[in-house]
Parts: sequence; structure tokens; C-alpha cells
Amino acid sequence: MPVEIRPVRNRRELRQFVNFPERLYKDNPYYVPKLVFDQMDTLDQEKGAAQEFCDSVLYMAYKDGEPVGRVAAIVNHKANEQWNHKEVRFGWYDFVDDREVSKALMDKVEEFGRKHGMESVVGPLGFTDFDPEGMLVDGYDRLSTMALIYNFPYYNDHMDAMGFGKDADWIEYKVQVPTVMPERWPRLEKIIMERAGVHLRPLTRKIIREEDYGHKVFRCINDCYKDLYNFTVLPDHMADKYLGFYLSILDLRFLSMVENDKGDLVAFGISMPSIVKALQKTRGKLFPFGWWPLLKAMFVKHDDMAELLLVGVHPDYQNSGVNSLVFMDMFRKFNAMGIKVAETNAILETNLKNQGQFRDFEHECKKRRRSYIKKLEY
Repeated sequence: MPVEIRPVRNRRELRQFVNFPERLYKDNPYYVPKLVFDQMDTLDQEKGAAQEFCDSVLYMAYKDGEPVGRVAAIVNHKANEQWNHKEVRFGWYDFVDDREVSKALMDKVEEFGRKHGMESVVGPLGFTDFDPEGMLVDGYDRLSTMALIYNFPYYNDHMDAMGFGKDADWIEYKVQVPTVMPERWPRLEKIIMERAGVHLRPLTRKIIREEDYGHKVFRCINDCYKDLYNFTVLPDHMADKYLGFYLSILDLRFLSMVENDKGDLVAFGISMPSIVKALQKTRGKLFPFGWWPLLKAMFVKHDDMAELLLVGVHPDYQNSGVNSLVFMDMFRKFNAMGIKVAETNAILETNLKNQGQFRDFEHECKKRRRSYIKKLEY
């Protein structure tokens, strides 16, 4: 039977699109399900936050009447304008080990790109940098993190066969939390704060609410990441859609915020206890009873591992030692809470400053992932 490609047209089909990896990876111990409600919101073609500046279509592949693959084709107009290129992105790209399937899906992405006058196809990338990106090329035998993509090794063979090449690589670290905090840290913290004119700002729910702290973090993220690979600088009014929910549920002990004497946020560390085992147990579903294992993992009896979700330092403070202030604060808190290991999210291999932050800690590179690119043919 030939491969049939159908666009997603309704909520029922969208749920099938979101749940497809559950079929593909159901027996894989390293795959971590995504939160279903979050994926449904993100991929909603009418209500999704990024639809304001993106054109997109979701495709499902079928063979013998059974779903065998999926992909999102995305034109991010804001990113294309910001980076002065014409790229169609592919994301949420999953498929059985059948090159007819992977090619049929990619053909649809390329067709969508040509329709919009694009010059190349690139991915896996999401609508924005808040979505999972990068195809795993090393570390298949390591448990995935909550925020990132897991895929089988054969995916990369399919990409090579279709003529794709490397556009960018990210690496991920596993960092050991010191069991004893170095004696020099308090003195070093004092020196950094005095020289840079900054201080650590503990947050409360009241501060987050009254100072609209989500927007403050959002603006700092834009400033910190704006020059990194394919980053989309987002308008301030989108802060609630991307950060509002997470700031409302995160354990505030896992946030490290640095402000200057004017009250401006100049650096941040956003982390959380690992919930990957809870996600595997609940398969990413909150109801009817999935909410309890997730809340338990976050607030009641957390694992001994934390995920470093976002860490950033404003460009004006990147040579001031403020990054060390963030890590000293986070790791001191981790130690007090029994966290033994911190896992980073993806870090660009060219971002040597970011990688250098871990030189004082025992660490290992545990995974590598890649964004692929290919010129479109007309």
C-alpha cells in the first residue's frame, strides 16, 4: 500500500497527531512523553500562541490505514525577517523506519515551503525556541529530559538519504552537584555583587503577581538569546502565553534571579526537579489521576535530579561574573534539597561561554542533537 498523507483538520485528528509518539516509543525506556494538554495548546492551528506570526500545517502519514508518521511544516515569518533568510521549518517529525514514509512527509514540508517562496528547509525546529528542537544524534541510551526530543538512531540515516546536512549542533551536560559547597563561594559572591552592582532576588508568588515578573523574565530572555541560532525575538505581550503558566506552578526555590540596583533583571536561572519518571508513569496525561504523580514529583518527594530549563545573562553583564552568581545560588539550593545531578537543556556547540560555566564542576557531555538543512528545489 502506498503512503497516504493527510493534513490535520480537527481536534480529534490533532489528538492523534499529539499521541502518535506513544505508539512509536511505547516500549522504549528512554522516551519521555510530553504533557498532552500543553502539546494540544501549542499545536492548535487557531489558538496556538505562535500563529500570530507563523503559517503552518500539520500532516499525518498512514499506511494500510494505520498512522505511521507525523510532521509540522512551519514558516516563522518573524524569524525569517529577523535573520534575513527564507526557511521553512519542520518539527514534530516522527516516523516508522520506512524511507517511503519519512520522504512522503518531508515532501509535504518542502511543498509548503515552495508555496510560501522559501529557499531552504531546516529542522527539527518548533514555532519558537520555547518548543523542542534538534534531532538526537548521540545519546540514544540516555533517558530524555522533559523539554527535549527523543528519537531513534535511524532518523539520522533517513535525513542523510534525503540530502540534508548539518546546520547547527547542540550538546547537553550532566553536572554533578557538589556535596560540600566550596568555602570560597560566599567571599566570591560578595565580590561579584559589589563589583557588578547586583543582588540575588528571592521570589514569592506575591512578587511575581504584583511586579508582573513573567514579563520581566521574558524581556531578559529576549535580550540574552537574541543573537543565538535562529532565535525568535518575541513581542512582550506573548509573555503570559509562554511563561505565565510555568511561573505559576514552578517551585520558587528552583528559581535564581539577579537584579541590578535599579531593579532590572540581569540574569536568571530557571530549573525544576526532574519529572521524567512521573511523565513516563502518567504518559503525559493529567486526568483522571495523572496530576498527582506530577505534583508529587515537583513539590512533595522530588527526584535527586534537576533540569536546568533556562539560564541567561544580559549581554551587558556577561563578563562580570554574574553567571557564577546564578550557578552558586542554584547549586547551593540543590545541595540543601538533596539534588545530586543537574541536567542541562541543549546548548549550542558554538556557545563556548555557556559551556564554560561548568568547568568548575564535575560534568560530562551526555547527548548531542542536530538541526539539519537542505536547499529547496523549484
